[in-house]
Amino acid sequence: MLSLLATVAEEGEEPSKTLFYVAGIILTAFAVIVSAIGIRAHDRFPATKGASTAVLGLAFVLVIFTMASAVITG
Repeated sequence: MLSLLATVAEEGEEPSKTLFYVAGIILTAFAVIVSAIGIRAHDRFPATKGASTAVLGLAFVLVIFTMASAVITG
C-alpha cells in the first residue's frame, strides 16, 4: 500500500476524489433525513433504545467511511 502511494506521489497524478464526494453526499443526506424525522417526531424518535443505537451506529459508520475516503483520496 505504501509503495503504491509513493508511486502515485512520484508520478504526480492525483487520485480521483469521487469516493469522498459520494461518501460526503450520503452522510449529508443521512443527517438531513434524521434531522427532519427528529424535528417532526421529536417526542417519538427514536422509538426504542435499539432504534437509537442503530441510528447512532449508522451515523458512526458513515462518518468513519467519509473520513477514510478523505484520507484515501488525498
